[in-house]
Amino acid sequence: MEVEQNAIIRPSSNFHPSVWGDQFLNYDEQEDQSTVEKIIESLKEEIRKEIGAALDDETKHVDLLKLVNDIQRLGIAYCFEQEIEQALQHIYTTYGDNWNQGYDFLWFRLLRQQGFYVSCDIFDKYKDNMGSFKESLTSDVEGMLELYEATYMRVRGEVVLDDALVFTKIELQKVTKDPPSWNCALSLSKHIEEALERPIRKRLPRLDSLRYIPFYEQQDSHNISLLRLAKLEFNRLQSLHKKELSQLSKWWKAFDPPKNIHYTRDRLVELYFWILGVYFEPQYSRSRIFLTKVITLTSTFDDTYDIYGTYEELKIFTDAIQRWTITCIDALPDYMKLTYKILMDCYGEMEEIMASEGKAYQVGYAKETMKEILRYYMIEARWLHEGYAPTLEEHESVSLITAGYKMLATACFVSMGETATEEAFKWALSFPPLIKASCVISRIMDDVIGHKEEQTRKHVISTVECYMMEHGVKEEYVYDLYKQRVEDAWKDINYELLTCKDVPMDLKTRVLNLSRVIEVLYKYDDNLKNVGEELKDNIKSCFVNAMSV
Repeated sequence: MEVEQNAIIRPSSNFHPSVWGDQFLNYDEQEDQSTVEKIIESLKEEIRKEIGAALDDETKHVDLLKLVNDIQRLGIAYCFEQEIEQALQHIYTTYGDNWNQGYDFLWFRLLRQQGFYVSCDIFDKYKDNMGSFKESLTSDVEGMLELYEATYMRVRGEVVLDDALVFTKIELQKVTKDPPSWNCALSLSKHIEEALERPIRKRLPRLDSLRYIPFYEQQDSHNISLLRLAKLEFNRLQSLHKKELSQLSKWWKAFDPPKNIHYTRDRLVELYFWILGVYFEPQYSRSRIFLTKVITLTSTFDDTYDIYGTYEELKIFTDAIQRWTITCIDALPDYMKLTYKILMDCYGEMEEIMASEGKAYQVGYAKETMKEILRYYMIEARWLHEGYAPTLEEHESVSLITAGYKMLATACFVSMGETATEEAFKWALSFPPLIKASCVISRIMDDVIGHKEEQTRKHVISTVECYMMEHGVKEEYVYDLYKQRVEDAWKDINYELLTCKDVPMDLKTRVLNLSRVIEVLYKYDDNLKNVGEELKDNIKSCFVNAMSV
């Protein structure tokens, strides 16, 4: 048998090694934090009073919206969840669709973000008799930027918002090309460039706060207490994240991946960053650690099916996963035994923890989606083995699952608290439209970015190739078409977040965040294969550099 093993010629994966080495292995416990925590608590109390005061005074409802916006953009919304919900609920109850206090675009964006399905008819008044947006809008650069941001809350069929997006993009691009004038300070110009690159809706809140804090600090009207709270909370959370990353680095290093799983991407730090995008808040620490282990294993399995495993080996491995018992380990090829054992241990440990809280079923549902994704990896392996070219419809029925987001969306609910009920897991398992839209974004962005590189090696046919073959069109045509499809999927996500009322917003937000991570990691390159400068900078900002207070 050993001779046969050696005779197998396996393709080389050529992934570069981890760029971080052992940098995150050790974590220095912080000095006594009690003084800082007292300051944080008193600052929170101060802000709560400000929210309450603005809530009770109708003349301050615009100030209330601005305060909520700043809290969210500064990355500390988790400190004031109930207060924000109460404030926006009060505004929705008081005005319904008939908001008349000014700052219409901010009102619209904040209420839709919170799940209130307010009408877009409010935008009609900004059009002239010819149906074009009024020229007078262009003199208010900040207002135009707010209108631009509001358009990304649109759902399908909201033509006024589609038009507004085209209009504001053109006008804001003009502003960034001209040198800063009386109506656009240098910091605002940079702020606009960042918005054009990625609107708030598609940003990871943790990364947005890194950019918004210095911008907010430059505003003459900034709230000193709020700014200080944002910086102190950023550092406090960074300390927790470093601790988690250290714990995970030790877990992963113990398996000596460069030696024992040499053919796979060694990307623990990047994958932890991915999961931090799903939830960075302190209360989700346990979920975050579990989900990072899950995505790290999935990345390894992806490379096993995609690059390294032979067809016969993959059949044995898939069968062992479906049976999900450590007794299967003896039947596996030697190099597969370690990852199989890590998988059994990872889910087994989490199952024990959740069982002690009467919630072992949560891990049961997470297992089902892991079994499912590996069955679908196997279908793709069979297509490649047999040289089979599926129809586009057939391809998508498989590749939307192998995109991984149905599995991650289900697993991310594990240990999320009281809202993560059995009904929520059943909902995720049913592949509802919200999760499907997120999978569309994940699959298409991954396939478009990876398309050229995949042509250079033997690889399962991608959605891009499938479409080109079925419709006899060039790749550039497919890229444009798929870009539009991604935008439509974002509209579907918005619609589901507004209308799917059976599932709590804090769970649905995880699916939104999964889509945002893809936007960050796959917009210009596959950042897991080639860890680029932007991702390195983001990781350093999140886990290395503290915020100066």
